[in-house]
Amino acid sequence: MADVRIIAASSKKETKLTDESVSLVTPGDVITHDASVLRGHGTYMIEDRLLASVAGAVERVNKLICVKPLKTRYNGEVGDVVVGRILEVGQKRWRVETNSRLDSILLLSSVNLPGGELRRRSEEDERMMRSYLREGDVISAEVQQVFTEGSLSLHTRSLKYGKLGQGILVQVSPSLVKRRKTHFHNLPCGASVILGNNGYVWICPTINEDTENTGGFVQDMEPICKADREVIARLHNCLLALAAHKLMLFDTSILYTYEASLKHQIKEILLPEVAEEIVETARQRLDQEG
Repeated sequence: MADVRIIAASSKKETKLTDESVSLVTPGDVITHDASVLRGHGTYMIEDRLLASVAGAVERVNKLICVKPLKTRYNGEVGDVVVGRILEVGQKRWRVETNSRLDSILLLSSVNLPGGELRRRSEEDERMMRSYLREGDVISAEVQQVFTEGSLSLHTRSLKYGKLGQGILVQVSPSLVKRRKTHFHNLPCGASVILGNNGYVWICPTINEDTENTGGFVQDMEPICKADREVIARLHNCLLALAAHKLMLFDTSILYTYEASLKHQIKEILLPEVAEEIVETARQRLDQEG
């Protein structure tokens, strides 16, 4: 720890940042000399100086100062929509990987029973856990609680959440997913997208009205037609292009990028020059709309 502090102190002399000018910092940069500020995440104190412990953007809320890392694991908040993968079936709970520092927990009491039935969970329900969700299954859920150590408790009590069927899972940085009122979108191009706040994006064929509120108990495993597969593959490459150029992901930006890519073959979207062109076209359309 002594070595780290010596390096941080020496870097402070080199950077010479003023309190008002600091917006982006690297580890060891001095954020402020004001001893009255409150130290938040991503910072530490040496004498009367507040220094950054991570690289990122400085955020100030009254006297609280923290540094939001530019690249980090997902830090959950209550009410977030997440997409995750089942890692383990345990006693009255599932362990779920959600791109956070610790695995999340989905309790048996926090899932819907078939048909949305409301009753106490029995031993029979516990024995049937693996028949509903098993290792490797992908689910959509909502964050119900954040524990003190940072792990998350999930729930799928709404029938719009639950086990996901056929589709593609794309991983992006959680900071690129824009927070909106809804994260479930049926795009006019012919596919559905679930934008998880945790950086996991699920792309699948358009969800039919007859099966969208089953909580995953009814699975359509019919082969997907070639046209739908091409739409899903194009959306997948468009998402990778948006993430590579750090453009926020939401329904409008994805749709504009998809439309800009139609003049190219699906595999060409992965070429750096083509990706830059279609993302810039989408960015200009977004700027025009304000």
